[in-house]
Parts: sequence; structure tokens; C-alpha cells
Amino acid sequence: MDKICLEVDTVIRREIVSKIEPSRLAVIMLGLGLGLKLEDFSKVFKSPKDFIVGFISQLIILPIVAYLLIIILRTPPEIAIGVMIIAAAPGGVTSNVMTKFADGDVALSISLTAVISLLSIITVPLIIFTSADLLGITEVSKNISMGGIAIKMFLVVTVPVILGMIIRRFAETFISSKVEIFNKLNIILFAIFFVAAFYEERENILSFIKQAGLIALILNISMMVIAYYIAKAFASGVKQMRCIALECGLQNGTLALCVSTQIFGTDILYAIPTGAYALVMYITGFIFIYILKRSN
Repeated sequence: MDKICLEVDTVIRREIVSKIEPSRLAVIMLGLGLGLKLEDFSKVFKSPKDFIVGFISQLIILPIVAYLLIIILRTPPEIAIGVMIIAAAPGGVTSNVMTKFADGDVALSISLTAVISLLSIITVPLIIFTSADLLGITEVSKNISMGGIAIKMFLVVTVPVILGMIIRRFAETFISSKVEIFNKLNIILFAIFFVAAFYEERENILSFIKQAGLIALILNISMMVIAYYIAKAFASGVKQMRCIALECGLQNGTLALCVSTQIFGTDILYAIPTGAYALVMYITGFIFIYILKRSN
């Protein structure tokens, strides 16, 4: 009887988490929209070369590097698809903040985050389903269609961003003072979710981290370095190099987590790469910034 009650309780908690996560992402994307103005997209037109370099690095080079690492490291299928989900995710607000710390091109960072986030309703499902087919992972297509995940992402990503921009347009003075509150709330919610999810699978967590930690670390470091040197070859200057490197190394973990829960429910195994990457990227990001500043 106790075992049955425990199983029912677990099912209920997982169901609650799978329903809460999209709402939390919607709040985060609303916060992103509240922090945006139409002028933030001007970098796309004023310096198209820098934007294109960052765009290609994040949407094409990053998933290719992730896929190659999966093959080289012979990553288990569940971890592999989780890695591709985080590789498909756009940069988040964190990349904008870290770019500012690094004395990088913040306007370019915001433009990349905004545009790639809006396009993620197309790019994320495309990258995930393509990589799943290449890796021979059938669980993705069994659980949800590409169109299904695109529609869900449109509702929790695109709509809140546009709504946030509209609200800011008509209440800019009031909203400007509230954006920081949204960002702090989102960090707290993200931490609560991961603590709950990790506690749920506490007996297996060390095994999961051992499997996902190495590839998350290698992907994060290698992509920042690769993006930095691609930008060095093709972008305008040092500020743009720093921006593009950080934009490619700091992904939107919340969006990746939401996509994972929408495809696989709250099966923590598929979300472990997101958690591992989220932990790694903050540490390596600050180390990367420290090295950049010391090198000047």
C-alpha cells in the first residue's frame, strides 16, 4: 500500500512539474520581451556581418560540434538527445549580462538573443528532430511531432516576447524598473525546479552527472573557443569576438529544460545535460571573462 501511495505521489509531482515548466518559461520570455525595444534589433541592420557571424556560429556550428562530440565520446542515446536540446537552445539573458561584464558588444548580444529566441520555434524542433534521426533515436518522434513542439514553443516563447515588447512600448517608465525583479524571480524558480528534480532522482544522480558532465564541459569550452576564433577571423573587433564567444557558450537552460519536459515529461535523464551544462557554463563563463581581461 505504501509503495502504491509513493508511486501515485511521484506521478502527481511529475505531472505538476511538467505543467509548471512551460508557464515558468513563458514568464522568463515575457521578462526578455519587457527588456527589449525595437531599437535593440538595429544591430542586425547596422552591422550585419557581426550578426551573421554570431548567427551561424550559434545555429549551425554549435549543433555540429555537439553532434561530433556525441559520436566521438559514444554518448548514450538519452544523454545524447539532451545534449542536442541544450545545443539547439538560443542564448539567454545571462549571455547579455556576461557580455557586459566582459566589455563585449552588448547591443550585438541582445540582437542575437532576441532574434534567435524568436526563431527558436523553428530552429529548435528542426535541430532536435534532425539529430534524433541521425543518431537513430526514435523516442522523440514517438512522443511528439515537430509541428507539435513548434506550436508549444510559439505559445511559451514567441507570444510572451512580443507581449512583453508591446507592454514596454506603452508603459516604458514603469516597466524599466521591474525587469530586474523578473530576472531574479526566474533564477529562483530555475533553482527550485532543479533541486526538486534532482531530489526526485537522488539515487541515480551521480551516475547521470558522470555521463553528462564531461560532454557538457567539453562542449561549453570548445564552443566558446571555436566561436571566439571564428569571430576573430570574420567579425569587426574585440568586443564582437567576446560577445559571440559568450553567446555561443551560454545557452537558455530554461528553454532547453522546457523542451525536454514537453517531449519526455519529467524523465530526469533527458534533462541532466541541461543541468550539467547550466552548472558548467557559469563557472567557465566567468573564467573565460577573467582570461580575456587579463590578456589585455
